[in-house]
Amino acid sequence: MLDTTQSDTEAPPEEPRGCLYALSQPPLMIFLAVIGCLLLMASLHDLLLL
Repeated sequence: MLDTTQSDTEAPPEEPRGCLYALSQPPLMIFLAVIGCLLLMASLHDLLLL
C-alpha cells in the first residue's frame, strides 16, 4: 500500500515574483500609459504652444 502523508501533497513553494510580473498586470499598464500620455501632452504643449 502507498503511504500518502501530508508531505506528499504539499504545494511546492512559490517562486518570488519580480518586477516583470508586476508590469505584466493590465491595470498597472493602463495607469502607466495614462500618466505617460499626460506627461507627453504637457511636454508637447510646453514645447510647441508656449
